[in-house]
Amino acid sequence: MNISVIGAGYVGLITGACLAKLGNQVTLIDTDKEKIEAIKRGECPIFEKGLEDILRTAQLDARSDIGSAIKTSEISFVCVGTDPGDGSYSIDLRSVSEVAEAIGEASNDHCLTVIKSTVVPETTEEVIIPLLEKNGRKAGVDFGVCVNPEFLREGFAVEDFLNPDRIVIGEINKQSGDILADLYKGFGCPILRFDLRTAEAIKYASNAFLAAKISFINEIGNICKELSIDTYNVAKGIGYDPRIGDKFLNAGIGFGGSCLPKDLRALIGQSVSIGYRPRLLEEVLNVNEAQNLRMIRLLKKHIPDLRGKNIGILGLAFKAGTDDVRESKAIGVINALLSEGAKVRAYDPVAMDNFRRLFPEITYGSAEAVLASDAILILTEWQEFASLDYAGKIVIDGKRILKARRAKIYEGICW
Repeated sequence: MNISVIGAGYVGLITGACLAKLGNQVTLIDTDKEKIEAIKRGECPIFEKGLEDILRTAQLDARSDIGSAIKTSEISFVCVGTDPGDGSYSIDLRSVSEVAEAIGEASNDHCLTVIKSTVVPETTEEVIIPLLEKNGRKAGVDFGVCVNPEFLREGFAVEDFLNPDRIVIGEINKQSGDILADLYKGFGCPILRFDLRTAEAIKYASNAFLAAKISFINEIGNICKELSIDTYNVAKGIGYDPRIGDKFLNAGIGFGGSCLPKDLRALIGQSVSIGYRPRLLEEVLNVNEAQNLRMIRLLKKHIPDLRGKNIGILGLAFKAGTDDVRESKAIGVINALLSEGAKVRAYDPVAMDNFRRLFPEITYGSAEAVLASDAILILTEWQEFASLDYAGKIVIDGKRILKARRAKIYEGICW
């Protein structure tokens, strides 16, 4: 198929590259001309396992002009961001709206528009479709519309796209859904078809549940630590129950990244706007936001006055396997350390350049330099951290690095 993907950020880049790998004619469109030129050279603008190889080998066009690509496309995927970036309980629809309007002006008859950007339920019907229809054409008659949420794990996104556990299609009508289902017909997973707002809700419900599971095990972990119980043994014991499962039961510093915090806030915000207060979801967020500050309290048990102390940070990305620092737990921890007057040394295998834009004032260096600090905080579970020598150190561990237990003083955040 001839496909355009608007937005060459994380989701758009994965979507476009993987669809091209599968033999489709794909054009990536983005307003960032430097990023477009890098993609044309086969360079990968993000760190993601397997993606660079696809960009080097796939037949993938990239451009900044949306009109010319849309006119020849059978399917146009909208993959632009919806993050307000300020902890808001709403999503920023400016980019989605601009793209929808541009598609409405430029697209050919019968082109299918697919919303892959994460938007709260009713957004496609109430905001996007009216913009697509501004030129007088009718959605579901003159052109198709679908919602196709992504369920990609950063660090495993290529694998997840090519081997999904399910594909969700929200469709304005059967003809629209048939086109998208045909694109995915070679995938060996269930293809679930619903109306537009149900597909939008599935994305938010999925992320809210995962967030709740993480905050739940962290809450249990905080209790277990006070009772000298290893939380991971508790998690192992409950994980065998098929009603619970063993995924997302790794107690630690909490969740971050570009999806779970943003989507949880947006779902809370929409719930409040329709007159319902989601108390459980609010507490999931509250537990998560408080969790990283436990690192500081545990540190101050051993170094009560942090003024002038060198505190080392191992891990800046929000999780291992990515250079993404959006909503990284390191942000809150480092802000708290700086407010206490500490000097911060930090190391991450791939995320230091991105983090330096947020905190140019701290010191960045090697893992060995961090180990020379007065105390060390482990915030990301990079594999190389499991082979470091922590002997004689003070370590506060947010990710259960087993070798760190050999430190002179060791504290797990909730074990």
